[in-house]
Amino acid sequence: MILLQAQAVDTVSNAAESTGELSMSLFELAVQGGVVMIILAVLSVIAIYIFFDKFMMVRKASKINPGFMENIKNFIHEGKVESALDACRMQTGPLARMLEKGVMRIGRPLSDINTTIENVGKQEISKLEKGLALLATISGGAPMIGFLGTVIGMIQAFYNMANAGNNIDITRLSGGIYTAMVTTVGGLIVGIVAYFAYNIIVARIDNLVAELETRTTEFMDILNEPAN
Repeated sequence: MILLQAQAVDTVSNAAESTGELSMSLFELAVQGGVVMIILAVLSVIAIYIFFDKFMMVRKASKINPGFMENIKNFIHEGKVESALDACRMQTGPLARMLEKGVMRIGRPLSDINTTIENVGKQEISKLEKGLALLATISGGAPMIGFLGTVIGMIQAFYNMANAGNNIDITRLSGGIYTAMVTTVGGLIVGIVAYFAYNIIVARIDNLVAELETRTTEFMDILNEPAN
């Protein structure tokens, strides 16, 4: 029994050592990528930051009080413009800021009100889209940087091969080959992650735009309705 326990402990220890060696080897393999891997690491951090920042911004902007539009409708029909403005100012989303401008212009032609709301909406969406161009650039540029590292690695490998003459040793070529392969994988990983992150944010912004357009149409219908 004691012998079996000792063997089990040895097995666990060997497994832990193997895991540690694997983790270290992966880290060392990444180091072989050189400066290119540092650039890709920085780009990955930037991409992740932009994704989470925009995700939270769009999520916050998409929250609309269920009774907000009904309150605006009642206030307008009752002629309580100031109350409608106060209701808009109590909200923090883009819809409230859009309707606030619309309420402030009640009495003017409907086309002017609609244009004002659309202009505010464009400004709000522009704020949400700020930084997405950089995320898209990372999604397309990271693989290219990785391929640049591949070319650099292959040049290093051939250079070492040429200097070796007839005494070619695989260890002299391994550094360049490591750089070539690791940077390719690193660039593709960063590019794929940034690509999916970009499309997720764009899809959520498109959904928000559709919701804002629906609410804007509803507001214009309220202004066209006769007061009770």
